Amino acid sequence: MAVYNKLLESGELKGRVEAALEILSDCHICPRNCQVNRIEGKKLGKCRTGRYALVSSYGPHHGEEVPLRGWGGSGTIFFTHCNLRCVFCQNYTISQIGEGWEASPGEIAQMMLSLQDRGCHNINLVSPTHVVPQILEALEIAATQGLTLPLVYNTGGYDSLETLHLLDGIVDIYMPDMKYSDEMTARRHSGIMDYPQVNKRAVKEMHRQVGDLKLDERGIAARGLLVRHLVLPNSLAGTKEALRFLAEEVSTNTYLNLMAQYYPAHRAFSFPKLSRPISSAEYREAVEMAYSCGLHRLDGAERPHTIKAIALF
Repeated sequence: MAVYNKLLESGELKGRVEAALEILSDCHICPRNCQVNRIEGKKLGKCRTGRYALVSSYGPHHGEEVPLRGWGGSGTIFFTHCNLRCVFCQNYTISQIGEGWEASPGEIAQMMLSLQDRGCHNINLVSPTHVVPQILEALEIAATQGLTLPLVYNTGGYDSLETLHLLDGIVDIYMPDMKYSDEMTARRHSGIMDYPQVNKRAVKEMHRQVGDLKLDERGIAARGLLVRHLVLPNSLAGTKEALRFLAEEVSTNTYLNLMAQYYPAHRAFSFPKLSRPISSAEYREAVEMAYSCGLHRLDGAERPHTIKAIALF
């Protein structure tokens, strides 16, 4: 049974739904703090989403991290739009152009239940930050009708502490990105200035709530923190600083996916330093950095056979 089922039984889940919906009337659900009335929908904020969430697709996903996908797949629901504007976004038709359809809470609840019926191991909420109230509405309906799968909060990592507090005791698995370690890089490539500070606070809060990633007897993720870091060319992601932060301020037991799949997409060719894929040497260096600073739970990355005894930093 997922943690949110306990809040459903106590009546607390209903209170969280009401508190989250109230935020929409003067929206500060994410750190952009647009303060528009999304209930009325006459003016939209940076996420371009009003009273109801938009969904681009849903279904079992077999390409996620090993503990999430297992053999039954991770039950993904891809929400349309995003609170970031990444110039290299590989899903830009969803996140920025807006492919998708408006879905009521009841419809999203049925998606969750359908994914459970299809044998998925979890409900993986992709780009959920700007639609947390709508997700909680749907969750209350789905849990009442028998949903018990753990929730995965699969986020770009620009999340407010207030919203994360609403999710305490509801989300089982947090999966944030750590995109950048430098403010100006974040501003230039994702349209947000304070990403590093906000992101670090959010990751620490997520870890406080759920701890290190724990697997069940089948090797499937049950609860905890899983961090994604996309290695960018020319050290633009600030990988050294991100890994240091995880090791020194979160936990050396952090489950980490160092992602090597960057390729130029969307507007990336307009930015010379982003106009090529990463090299094998750049990725190998990132893996060596992770192990050197004590991080040892790397998804899909084998430990290099030769790591210098001296510090890499």
